[in-house]
Amino acid sequence: MLCVLLQMMTVWVTLCAYGFPDSLVRPQARAEAAFSAEVIRETATPAPTTAATDTPEISPSPAPTETPQPTADMSFRVEVIRTTPEPAPWAGKRVLIYHSHTWEAYEQVPGAPYKETERWRTKDESCNMLAVGEALAAHLTALGLEVVHDRTAFEPPNLDGAYARSLTMLESRTDAGEQYDLYIDLHRDALADTSTIRRTVETPGGTSARFMVLVGKGTTGGYSVRPDWEANLVIARRITDALNAQVEGLARDVKIKTGRFNQHIAPRCVLIECGVNTNTLEQVLTGLPYLAQAIAEALE
Repeated sequence: MLCVLLQMMTVWVTLCAYGFPDSLVRPQARAEAAFSAEVIRETATPAPTTAATDTPEISPSPAPTETPQPTADMSFRVEVIRTTPEPAPWAGKRVLIYHSHTWEAYEQVPGAPYKETERWRTKDESCNMLAVGEALAAHLTALGLEVVHDRTAFEPPNLDGAYARSLTMLESRTDAGEQYDLYIDLHRDALADTSTIRRTVETPGGTSARFMVLVGKGTTGGYSVRPDWEANLVIARRITDALNAQVEGLARDVKIKTGRFNQHIAPRCVLIECGVNTNTLEQVLTGLPYLAQAIAEALE
């Protein structure tokens, strides 16, 4: 009996190890087994993997769509409503122009004759020193200076008393409280025919007469009051240097003389020679813009 049981157990173990023959399995059991095997095969089929990593490939999420914003205009525009230039450093300075020798004039030219009182002198105000003074006053005013142009004719009744009469005018203005930053007695120089002094110089504006500033020391004539000629010399040299800085040779050297020339009346008095007798009025007028600029700079 025991042997039979051992044989039966051996057969069972063998069948479990190597499988049951189809003849011993019920048809339903075989179908269920086939279905289970198919399910196992489908379930066990591995998903494709990437070549370089075991991490499952994750599709990137689409980038968030940004709503376009209007581009800020960083440029700007400056609109000038009104331009107010800075005043010139000499603005408001006061200048007095007068002419002790009012009737001095220049070489006559065809087409612009004048009636002479004597050679190179005339009462014609469009040709004598009044014309020069008017033009200089206009240039100085354009630069921002305040200008008074005294048009009094001081020569009549005789040339010798001209400085005495112009002094009376200056004293009356001083007594009235008038004050100026510069007093200019505007003249025309005279040169002998034999003089070798150059009469003209070329400028960007054309051929110009040359200028010269004269300072009086007041050491002759028995004057009890003399000018501060050294202070006057300072302003004279400033004008001269400023002229030559614009056009080389436009100004002759400052001349110092022993006469007084009414330069004692106040600080900063000068006598300016505008050209010489053999210059033309046109040549003098050509140089006046440079003279005005030099005067303005000297007063800065």
